[in-house]
Amino acid sequence: MSTDTNRRVEQPPLAEPTTWHEIDLTVNGRPVTAQVESRLLLADFLRGRLGLTGTHLGCEHGVCGACTVLIDDVSVRSCIILAVQAAGCSVRTVESLAEHGDPLSPVQRAFHEQHGMQCGFCTPGFVMTCTAMIERTQRPDQDVVADELSGHLCRCTGYRNIRAAAEQALDERFGTREAQ
Repeated sequence: MSTDTNRRVEQPPLAEPTTWHEIDLTVNGRPVTAQVESRLLLADFLRGRLGLTGTHLGCEHGVCGACTVLIDDVSVRSCIILAVQAAGCSVRTVESLAEHGDPLSPVQRAFHEQHGMQCGFCTPGFVMTCTAMIERTQRPDQDVVADELSGHLCRCTGYRNIRAAAEQALDERFGTREAQ
């Protein structure tokens, strides 16, 4: 057996070549058509291409929840969804809830009144998850609310006021638990 120490082994490319796609989607009620790369994340598309910086990037692994948006009224982590996966969908970000000068949405008002934020970094994700909950046809039970809120990380607070804000928004939409 001979060993050729001068033989060069071909290395595979470090990254796959990218492809461009034209996507049509609705973002915050407005139609959008754009050319995007296959690997462009939805969060990067929203922030970098559309200037919707209310969608925050924290962990970029889908763990912290700061990047939560609604796709077809379902809360999703935009840091682990590709922009091409949102083609044909309706995407809503925190900017859709109250235009500049408009009254706050019920969830935003509840977060304000219950002091459900401190630094505010995680707040858009919590607000979008709560928005999805109040838009359902029936009130989620306490276990579902706890489960959905537990999918978000806040490094400033103990979640007590965030939970109170969620409950206030749900009470306003569905009535208080005692009245049911």
